[in-house]
Amino acid sequence: MRNKNFWVLLILLLAGVVLGGFIGSITEGIPLLSWLSFGESFGLNTPLVLNFGILVITFGLSIRITMAGIIGMALALLIYRWL
Repeated sequence: MRNKNFWVLLILLLAGVVLGGFIGSITEGIPLLSWLSFGESFGLNTPLVLNFGILVITFGLSIRITMAGIIGMALALLIYRWL
């Protein structure tokens, strides 16, 4: 069995999520494919701001998981197993 690299898996998963999210946003207006954009967002609604006078740091994180993103991750895992 070949030694598989963790970084390859991580890059493939990130590409699957990004491409899946992109496809989900494109198909949002198409009635037959609108289920691909179904998902949930979670994270910080308003960013956390730390003001130190001369330095202002803003923290924020929002993640949107869609059906297309899940399908993209599953395809990325299949491609990784095939490699």
